[in-house]
Amino acid sequence: MHQFCLLARVFLTKMFHVKHFGKVAAIFLTSLLLVLTVNYAGRLSAPLDLARASQGSHVVVDRNGTLLRAFTTPDGRWRLPVTVNDADPRFIAMLIAYEDHRFYAHPGVDVLSLSRAALQWASRGHIISGGSTVTMQVARLLAPRTEKSLSGKLGQIVRAIAIERHTDKTAILDLYLSLAPYGGNIEGLRAASLSYFGREPKRLSIGEAALLVALPQSPETRRPDRFPDVARAARDTVLDRVFARGVITAAERDAAKQEAVPRARRAFPVLAAHASEQAFRRAPEQRILRLTLDARLQTSVEALAREAAAAIGPKLSCAILVIDNASGEIRAHVGAADYFSQERAGSLDMTAAIRSPGSTLKPFIYALAFENGIAHPETILDDRPKHYGSYAPENFDLSFQGNVTARHALQSSLNLPAVELLDAIGPARFIARLRNAGARVVLPDDTAPGLAAALGGLGISLRDLASLYAGLARGGTMPVLTETFGARTEDTKNRRIAGPVASWYVADILRGAPPPLNAPFGQIAYKTGTSYGYRDAFAIGFDKAYTIAVWLGRPDNGSVFGLAGRQAAAPVLFDAFARLGGAHEFWSAPAGIVTSRSSALPPPLRHVRKDVPKIFGADSTAQLKIAFPPEGARVDLGLASAASSLSSPPLSLKAEGGVLPLRWIINGVPLGEPDLRRHAAWTPDGAGFVRVSVIDARGAMDSVLVRLE
Repeated sequence: MHQFCLLARVFLTKMFHVKHFGKVAAIFLTSLLLVLTVNYAGRLSAPLDLARASQGSHVVVDRNGTLLRAFTTPDGRWRLPVTVNDADPRFIAMLIAYEDHRFYAHPGVDVLSLSRAALQWASRGHIISGGSTVTMQVARLLAPRTEKSLSGKLGQIVRAIAIERHTDKTAILDLYLSLAPYGGNIEGLRAASLSYFGREPKRLSIGEAALLVALPQSPETRRPDRFPDVARAARDTVLDRVFARGVITAAERDAAKQEAVPRARRAFPVLAAHASEQAFRRAPEQRILRLTLDARLQTSVEALAREAAAAIGPKLSCAILVIDNASGEIRAHVGAADYFSQERAGSLDMTAAIRSPGSTLKPFIYALAFENGIAHPETILDDRPKHYGSYAPENFDLSFQGNVTARHALQSSLNLPAVELLDAIGPARFIARLRNAGARVVLPDDTAPGLAAALGGLGISLRDLASLYAGLARGGTMPVLTETFGARTEDTKNRRIAGPVASWYVADILRGAPPPLNAPFGQIAYKTGTSYGYRDAFAIGFDKAYTIAVWLGRPDNGSVFGLAGRQAAAPVLFDAFARLGGAHEFWSAPAGIVTSRSSALPPPLRHVRKDVPKIFGADSTAQLKIAFPPEGARVDLGLASAASSLSSPPLSLKAEGGVLPLRWIINGVPLGEPDLRRHAAWTPDGAGFVRVSVIDARGAMDSVLVRLE
């Protein structure tokens, strides 16, 4: 090959003074290409090695394709995925006009351009211009060589012809846009546009496009962050040439020359840093990871978290989750107030941290009480000092309000009524309900569930809390939270946190909770919580469309005096909903809602009745138990075939033990009046899960969850 190159140079030197040198050189180069095609036929038919093109940066994008975060390649380079469709059409037109104006006509090699280059080489003794087409540049980028030589150029010619034989022009441009060097560790048009201009290459000014056309020719000596004057001169040269070829007008050229050249590189976007890292770890083989997040909302909520934490003080962080209730998709995920702050431990994703939830679990205690017929929103509860063995709970403000309705007790977040209801339900049963709904609940030192769970005496993550509240917003059905499109998620479609009636009761109560100062009343249903020692402040709210969960505190679990959910987290929650925009809608009341004053409720629902006087013979009475249907049963009533008929078949109910009369309750709604019989019947309105409860004259209760088909 070396001897062949010397002979070629001698030949061209001799031909230099030939009258029709251009034609002679063209004939010579055409013959040369034919020889190369014959001698390197194996290379031309061999599969293309595109390994380097596929070894790019991993990028994480939002639901609309907007870049959230990018990761460097293993060798530390920024090489983001990009295609012709991602580039400004004017950039493509300028690139072709400047680099290879016969790009769409030649088979990978432009003979006329090579002739000009050959003449310069023959006359000067070294390569002046390469005569390379875009395809030849792609060939060089796929197999980089450091030295410039005729043998290297001939190798590019062979590879360029092979590339043209195996792929089309659009794919060739895609390869060029992905691999072209732009100085330092920046490769590819998209990385360069983001680094130098801070935006995607889809919409570039003419001056910006010209600069990005010029840089790959000499990426290190034209770097605008180091040699801005050289970069400007190269850009202006491009502008002059593309004007001469009619791509732009004289006015556009002159205006583009007035544009400033960037003198520093910009940082790449780092949105949803924690979610992006998690997605990358889950699927490192995928180059493009698409999340369910909304970049616009994510940007706004991240700014809100930074502002909230900075307003309270140093070392504090803030976490926010926004969930689409209908789909379970996470639309915003803020794991920390400042990802890059060591003082605020920004690398920790506080949406997944196990923290004490304060009073945020109270709504689920009430929901379980409503569902099982223990209470109704207008049931009278006692807010008075009471001891449960050695446990003596107190209200947050150390005051007592006496007799209050369940509605008022939950809206005011009174501690003693919540503990009273949890005592009636049973702490173990309550914790089991949370876990069956999919929440990870951590008890102190793996102790048995206790009444302190009502006031935050357990551990749970903000993500699980948000999921539970989204379940309330969905009428009790738990969502399947998803953050990455195509990712496998745990199937929770059959899990419930409460029935539809109980969920509606709780949502209706929480809509009436007093909002923070200057916030609108009744817009959202929400609850706040403050952990013991002022370590955590929570605020979680929902409407029909979205659930938003907010946490504020110190990641190191340090105490912050005065840090309370209502004062610190609630304003952030309402601000986050305001940034979502749109009207706040709620679902209509489901069938079975009982609207009544406390005095008009059925007697068992007027109070949480644990102090009913003993009835004769009660001590020897067997424990109340539902005999049919049993817990977890699937009862086939033929409801599918009965859907078209006027009436559905009834469900038989049977109880054993207890003291008559018995009151049956279906999904929190009393079934008629107390009955002296131990059996009853109820006609369902369709298939699905049903909570069946029964209460005897002493206030004893049993409950089962069954599925009707």
